[in-house]
Amino acid sequence: MDIEEDIKALQLDSSAEDTVMGSTDDGKPDKVDEAEDWVMAEDGKPGEVEKSDKVDEVSKDVAVANSQPVNPEPKVAPEVKPKETSMPDVVSEDEAEDNGSKKRHLNVVFIGHVDAGKSTTGGQILFLSGQVDDRTIQKYEKEAKDKSRESWYMAYIMDTNEEERVKGKTVEVGRAHFETETTRFTILDAPGHKSYVPNMISGASQADIGVLVISARKGEFETGYERGGQTREHVQLAKTLGVSKLLVVVNKMDDPTVNWSKERYDEIESKMIPFLKSSSYNVKKDVQFLPISGLVGSNMKTRVDKSVCPWWNGPCLFEALDAVEVPARDPKGPFRMPIIDKFKDMGTVVMGKVESGSIREGDNLLVMPNKAPVKVLAIFCDEDKVRSAGPGENLRVRLSGIEEEEMLSGFVLCSSAKPIAAVSEFVAQLQILELLENAIFTAGYKAVLHIHSIVEECEIVELTQQIDLKTKKPMKKKPLFVKAGAIVVCRIQVNNMICIEKFADFPQMGRFTLRTEGKTVAVGKVTKLPTESDN
Repeated sequence: MDIEEDIKALQLDSSAEDTVMGSTDDGKPDKVDEAEDWVMAEDGKPGEVEKSDKVDEVSKDVAVANSQPVNPEPKVAPEVKPKETSMPDVVSEDEAEDNGSKKRHLNVVFIGHVDAGKSTTGGQILFLSGQVDDRTIQKYEKEAKDKSRESWYMAYIMDTNEEERVKGKTVEVGRAHFETETTRFTILDAPGHKSYVPNMISGASQADIGVLVISARKGEFETGYERGGQTREHVQLAKTLGVSKLLVVVNKMDDPTVNWSKERYDEIESKMIPFLKSSSYNVKKDVQFLPISGLVGSNMKTRVDKSVCPWWNGPCLFEALDAVEVPARDPKGPFRMPIIDKFKDMGTVVMGKVESGSIREGDNLLVMPNKAPVKVLAIFCDEDKVRSAGPGENLRVRLSGIEEEEMLSGFVLCSSAKPIAAVSEFVAQLQILELLENAIFTAGYKAVLHIHSIVEECEIVELTQQIDLKTKKPMKKKPLFVKAGAIVVCRIQVNNMICIEKFADFPQMGRFTLRTEGKTVAVGKVTKLPTESDN
């Protein structure tokens, strides 16, 4: 449990929970004496939101874009969603805009250990919200039965490629849409298997809210929770990547080894709470636990029947999702959309999530870092053509002035008046989580940097300061190396020019993870860019 203790040591003392949501100071991370807020990522810019709204503000940082390219077509089989959302078939552009403004939009990522039931739960949500018809379900049921995988048929809705179905594991980040009375949701179904964690990073980095799926089945919860199990790593990564709100769904409650047992549910909750606190989650404000069965759909769209589970008086999953408060976002900020994928379709089309500002048809923008001026020809939100879109929306944008092959994932579509900086070096504050055996973190250390939709090899060129964990102040002596658990300020270099922002200005584009050989070794935030005078 070392990593848990290490992280715990870095959190604020008992006032941490209030600080997580209440402090507006951590919007200025260049002050290293505010190191305790290094990963709390809660406040975008000081003073934008009242204290009580801090909860919402957090999610604003959330969504960096997908670090793995995704297919231009949605990954859910065509018959899965005859209508991508329940918006009208043919809407005038004004109506589409109205529609967009009436219903808020949230990205939900399903995270958790392999086999916890993430894809099955996602599939069940789509079925219950009318995105999949009975005939399709029967087809999937037959396919699953033919492969002697009867209980996997719901997961087939989310896992649409053959590799996923054969292994019963989600490899890419699946996507699908559903709606409730007040909200349009995009489900990102993140893979849970250890070797697929980079894909999970790409899913979580786009999400506003996380649904952590935990299996109540005897032995399965324990496997996911032990060191090396995905439950722990996913929670830490989700927090770092800005997933501020977490619904912890205890799944498989209908399993014969569980049988809706309150004792088992309470045991899981009591083990998870200290760990969630150590990962900087404010459990009272930002985390909600609820029991479900993803396979049979209990306590999902409607509350579980008292005859099945007499002790549960809380909400069902749909109610809990609907009650999540909308992140505060700034539609008037400088436009930023990290590109997660691009393809040709009557011109050059880029995909991504708007992190800041708004976009309209006819806008003249820049693609950075190659400084290419482009014009916006058309904007698609889900499957609907719209005239404009604001922050938090997942878009496909058709551009003129640039060819598809001139762009890479990680490039940023941005305002030409206030373009994003392109750098090959930056200063960051890092928390070292876990180093490989015998490794020391020192100048010359190489790792893979994941920041919004960028995946780039990097090298630590200099350790400039170590932060004292007790006083949270910089130590006088410049460190030569640091061990796991340390907080350090360092200079990081990458081979290619990358577009990033200071965490203080754009939290969602200034926080990152460092990974080596399949392990997340550090998480951090950008505190200084060399080109600030040009910015």
